[in-house]
Amino acid sequence: MEKRDIYAELKNNPYPGRGIVIGKSEDGKYAVTAYFIMGRSENSRNRVFVEDGEGIRTQAFDPSKLTDPHLIIYAPVRVLGNKTIVTNGDQTDTIYELMNQQQTFEQSLRTREFEDDAPNYTPRISGIMKVEAGEYSYAMSILKSANGNPDCCNRFTFSYKNPLNGEGHFIHTYMGDGNPLPSFEGEPKLVSIPNDMDEFTDKLWENLNEDNKVSLFVRYIEIETGKYTTRIINKNK
Repeated sequence: MEKRDIYAELKNNPYPGRGIVIGKSEDGKYAVTAYFIMGRSENSRNRVFVEDGEGIRTQAFDPSKLTDPHLIIYAPVRVLGNKTIVTNGDQTDTIYELMNQQQTFEQSLRTREFEDDAPNYTPRISGIMKVEAGEYSYAMSILKSANGNPDCCNRFTFSYKNPLNGEGHFIHTYMGDGNPLPSFEGEPKLVSIPNDMDEFTDKLWENLNEDNKVSLFVRYIEIETGKYTTRIINKNK
């Protein structure tokens, strides 16, 4: 698979929607993830990421302007033991709760489908990272309509065991702007993951469309110890 320049991918797409990156730093020391949200409406843009325990949640920047919390207020990141869950919706809670009952990532997501936001039927994208005793693996999932037909839910899971140093995968909700918005196609894109967390965070943010970007979360987890460092950037301040 051709390795993509994630910064160019973002710069050349005015509306990738929400996106998840998961991979391993070039030096092999860190499990890395990033999650961003974008918005076209005032309601979608009126958000910030805030820390919530070991994870994060979205909240309204100006509560007086929040018109509909459905699909925009949720916990994108939660931690369950040695597992970090990252998603673009409230399926984070579904995965957390069902995996806590010994179901698998894939089994948990069988209880969910794409979002009920006709005519877009936005895909649900999810990722899970497992870091334990110096071992690291991750998986990503997308639940999407059948080319815009909500009668059928297509489910795809991609698993990466012992990922290579300096490599990661990027999945996002939309191929670009449009009406209806065109759902992501294909498997997660192969991208490079640098050692420098600040560089990665700043360049991701810099290349997201200025008008549409809302918030960005980045976390680097030490594979040997499980300790992590987090950065959050919010456009609303």
